[in-house]
Amino acid sequence: MPLFSPAERRFAESVSRLAYCNPFLPERIELEREALGEEFEDTQPYWSRQVGMDEERSNILRLSERVEQLVARVQAKLATDSGHEADRTLYEDLICYVLYYRYWPELSQAIETNPAGGTQKPRCWKRFAADFRALMSPGGRELPLTFEPDHLFACLYQIRRAFHHVFDFIFGASAPTGRLRAAIWQSIFTHDMRRYRRGLYRRMGDITTLITGPSGTGKELVARAVGQARYVPFDAAREQFAADFGGLFHPLNLSALSPTLVESELFGHCRGAFTGAVGDRRGWLETCPALGTVFLDEIGELNASIQVKLLRVLQERTFQRLGETEPRRFQGKIIAATNRDLAAEMQAGNFREDFYYRLCADMITTPLLRDQLAASAENLRDLVQFIARRETEAEEAEALTDEVVDWIEEKLGLDYPWPGNIRELEQCVRNVMIRREYRPAQDRTSPAADLAAAIEAGTLSADDLLKRYCTITYARTGSYEATARLLKLDRRTVKSKVDEK
Repeated sequence: MPLFSPAERRFAESVSRLAYCNPFLPERIELEREALGEEFEDTQPYWSRQVGMDEERSNILRLSERVEQLVARVQAKLATDSGHEADRTLYEDLICYVLYYRYWPELSQAIETNPAGGTQKPRCWKRFAADFRALMSPGGRELPLTFEPDHLFACLYQIRRAFHHVFDFIFGASAPTGRLRAAIWQSIFTHDMRRYRRGLYRRMGDITTLITGPSGTGKELVARAVGQARYVPFDAAREQFAADFGGLFHPLNLSALSPTLVESELFGHCRGAFTGAVGDRRGWLETCPALGTVFLDEIGELNASIQVKLLRVLQERTFQRLGETEPRRFQGKIIAATNRDLAAEMQAGNFREDFYYRLCADMITTPLLRDQLAASAENLRDLVQFIARRETEAEEAEALTDEVVDWIEEKLGLDYPWPGNIRELEQCVRNVMIRREYRPAQDRTSPAADLAAAIEAGTLSADDLLKRYCTITYARTGSYEATARLLKLDRRTVKSKVDEK
């Protein structure tokens, strides 16, 4: 006797594909439409977080109810007939879907109340395991297991964490933002979640992720989403996860450090390795656990000697502290980010090709704010409201949003290019909230033309002239070191003038 009627099979196959698809691609919505038929409620072409939105969409509630009912019917049939192998695989997919949404609230609570540091002991584990065993033993007949409940529990918790970090923190309804969310999801799970669940989850820490995009476009948010959504095994005997995801992400801004300090922060040092090294010190690569992630921001700022040392880490997973020869092993994951054009830097001889090709196995590009706003003026309001809710009380956010959007439309215009991207929009909201105005650091005239006019007018001191010239050149090169080479200045001088400006 078949486990599924023709209509049930069509529905189950849609749910099966839906359970393993990328939730941030249009495919997800189309699969919901296919599964629900006339019951489907029209929605956006892809999932995106907007102010005031409830995550529990009506389509999800309808799907969950129908899947629960189908699982109950198939479970009753399996009590007397083990069914064909293909049918059992389809049944397993339905079980995964059912258990994910049954335990969604408790998995969500575990994420939101998670204390940084230590391991987590979820209260729902015993009930989850009992539910799994009951579903996989209909009428006392134990079905063959293709995965153990502790691994499934770890996978479902990882999916919930990934969804939290992508859906809640990568905000906006524009198509470029939708593509960014989908790209982050692939960086975590790849395009084939079945392969990932079967065993690839063990290997993803070996693959480096490179995030590119202009300053202010949220590269660290992307890195955190990938780093804090890594697979964390669940120990059924101890009833706890192997690590707490909140303490596994270690960011390091390379542009803020001199080359010696970069090496020390990354690799550590032993006593006497350099002036001021009064004791042994462990670096980030040594302190990072196997399930952890080191985020190297502004990777394009590294000099050639450090690139060589990091290349060895990526190739051989080994490194040495400064001042010693003992090899040590790096077991975590590396995520790197840059706002520079690395292809141009390689062509100029500033960035090693072998290092680049070790970094670019997995790449994500963050979109410009102007590209996010190009499709609809409503996207601006959504983003302003999202920022306003973080900056003020909830009851004040709507009024502040109106004030900021009106000011932007009147003073800047909807075609303002937002050269500082999201970071600039955040400052605009704060400035309008405090002073009822915002003055962009860059207007639409050329900074070089402004500088020439100021020189001709004789209104600049020598120090002001240097600051502005350094800033203009840095905006073009995107690098303190490249600016220093062009202007024949010390890198520290350039950095101090740009930062001061």
